[in-house]
Amino acid sequence: MVQSSILGFPRMGVNRDLKKATEAYWAGKLSQAELLSEAKRLRLEHWNIQKKAGVDVIPSNDFALYDQVLHQIQDFGAAPPRYTQHGLDPIDEYFAMGRGHQKDGIDVPSLEMVKWFDSNYHYVKPTLQDNQVFKLNSNPKAVVEFLEAKEAGITTRPVLVGPVSFLHLGKADRGQTVDPIDLLEKLLPVYEEYLVKLKAAGAETVQIDEPTLVYDLPAKTKAVFKPTYEKLAALGDKIPKIVFATYFGDIVHNIDALPTNVYAVHVDLVRNPEQLDTVIGALGEKTVLSAGVVDGRNIWKTNLKRAIETVETAVQKLGKERVIVATSSSLLHTPHTLASEKKLDPEIADWFSFASEKAVEVAVIAKAVTEGPSAVRAELEANAKSIQARASSKRTNDPKVKDRQSKITEEMYNRKSDFPIRIAQQQKSLGLPLFPTTTIGSFPQTKEIRVQRNKFTKGEITAEQYEKFIEKEIQDVVKIQEELDLDVYVHGEPERNDMVQYFGERLDGYAFTTHAWVQSYGSRCVRPPIVVGDISRPAPMTVKESKYAVSISKKPMKGMLTGPITCLRWSFPRDDVHQSVQAEQLALALRDEVVDLESAGVFVIQVDEPALREGLPLRAGKEREAYLDWAVKSFRLSVSGVKDSTQIHSHFCYSEFQDFFHAIAALDADVLSIENSKSDAKLLKVFVDEAYPRHIGPGVYDIHSPRVPSEQEIKDRIEEMLAYLKPEQLWIDPDCGLKTRQWAETKAALTNMVNAAKFYRQKYASK
Repeated sequence: MVQSSILGFPRMGVNRDLKKATEAYWAGKLSQAELLSEAKRLRLEHWNIQKKAGVDVIPSNDFALYDQVLHQIQDFGAAPPRYTQHGLDPIDEYFAMGRGHQKDGIDVPSLEMVKWFDSNYHYVKPTLQDNQVFKLNSNPKAVVEFLEAKEAGITTRPVLVGPVSFLHLGKADRGQTVDPIDLLEKLLPVYEEYLVKLKAAGAETVQIDEPTLVYDLPAKTKAVFKPTYEKLAALGDKIPKIVFATYFGDIVHNIDALPTNVYAVHVDLVRNPEQLDTVIGALGEKTVLSAGVVDGRNIWKTNLKRAIETVETAVQKLGKERVIVATSSSLLHTPHTLASEKKLDPEIADWFSFASEKAVEVAVIAKAVTEGPSAVRAELEANAKSIQARASSKRTNDPKVKDRQSKITEEMYNRKSDFPIRIAQQQKSLGLPLFPTTTIGSFPQTKEIRVQRNKFTKGEITAEQYEKFIEKEIQDVVKIQEELDLDVYVHGEPERNDMVQYFGERLDGYAFTTHAWVQSYGSRCVRPPIVVGDISRPAPMTVKESKYAVSISKKPMKGMLTGPITCLRWSFPRDDVHQSVQAEQLALALRDEVVDLESAGVFVIQVDEPALREGLPLRAGKEREAYLDWAVKSFRLSVSGVKDSTQIHSHFCYSEFQDFFHAIAALDADVLSIENSKSDAKLLKVFVDEAYPRHIGPGVYDIHSPRVPSEQEIKDRIEEMLAYLKPEQLWIDPDCGLKTRQWAETKAALTNMVNAAKFYRQKYASK
């Protein structure tokens, strides 16, 4: 028979239960025992959902309190010494690496956190030493959770990040020079020990994720895949059978590195269905194919007919016993269940499938291939009806939008003058000092803000009452910025629920959910809007609040928008129209907003594009260059309708620019702010090497941690930056927006930041 499997399931729970529990623990309102009890409850609930759906192979160890890679860092004894030297409880040490720790005389920042491939999930980077020693935890997490499921009567397949990917995705710690992949010989015995323990616990198979095989890899890294898995295979029956899992791309370019002596190989046939024949041809004689045909990254119903045809193609070549039906990747990137969405338009809801529903889809496909389509006729007929209804719906097509797109001219992509002319006019009109200070946009979203927004949403207060509340919040934020003596203000965004959702709710072509939360990092969840049709702006979206903020501000006020690529990437996009078309529609809508902001007296406008790097195709080549071309054009289209004297900013977080810096430069933003506090300052060298002429604001402190950096610490960061950047180029700002922080830590950190900027302003004033 053809089995069904899932590579991973969302962790947060149907009501963001894990988020609530971890944040309560951090706040001292929940004991560690209570936190771990809630985590155990969620794991059991999620296993039972999959079992009830009819899934044959259910994952374990896909759950994490903060991040799955971080758990393996701790399981392997690879926590840097600055975390282990304080004798913290293991759970607190774990969270210290994820979010920093500043308590009881212990002050450590968090480890670097970056995007997981091209998703909006963030993982914690393994950070390694020249003299790195690996030692397996005496009670490794995957074993504990496998036994937990076993005790509940559920047989699971444990999931581990593979040794090659773990190292390739890591980095040398500051002051260290080790190439992480050179540590493989030290790390592999720990994996061997781990796998032996899993087999002793009763695990028959284990999923080892090696998604880095989809990358263009250094020759040294590519060369170690086969020897690594040959060593593991040599352990024979001492370890579980290995399912070697790849996803988010094709592996054809690395097909010669694919191990042939593993039990099964998983490939993503949603992202790259064309790789099927090549992969089948490269499998070992008895190797099973895990066919990822249900999308783990989007929310559209699977076209069951098409998925079944793909699986049957594999079955014809391999036989039913050598094929597993699977999700393309972990379902971590999808919401928990469609059943929670009581307010969705039924027509649109019929097009969607969330994690719990995808579990059913996987089981239906496997049953159809095993027993024949007649065994699931009702399910197939209902699915075909849904697919056809969406394809023929009038809600997906707007002739006016298409007409406007057809009239875009080349001039619309360009500012009126080059940067030297623009910056001279901006300096004259804005009057900013050397080392100008600003923030990235949002200020703390307090409980009171959330309560009032919820009341307004439920109709418990009037629009006038809510507007007055928002105006009072803006007044308070402006006053605080005056007291801090920042140079460019923001209005704080108290009216915004999310940097993408807020805009999506004001654009035609989007649909919205009430409970479709997805984990972004740690306890941070987002509720991505869903692009269901052609996009347009029926009315101004941010002008009212920004105009009010300008009217009460003594210094320049920055208007805050989310760019077209980020709006697209942090939504669930359409899968029936190319993303370049959707991005262009968003750009036209934002262009209107930018022009309206300028007309309202907002002369500094920030259009954030933190997802530009995230959308970059994982491999170099024509696809990547094509993406950068339309992505850059979309940004330029959105901002190029303003005068030279209006200053355009953009912001990027979790971005490594080296491999696409030409595109960053091509954006032609007047000021670029970037996440930088946890990166080596040498990242800035690319700005020197490429003679970047415009202004840059590398973040001077990490906003994802409650830790408050000292003034001296920020001075040291600025000093590092000045080794690469000219004083007249440098802006001083935090890494990102301050929405998730508390006011006390925010004020303290910004006070230190402003004082550090003033120190350098005075120092360079005499030069």
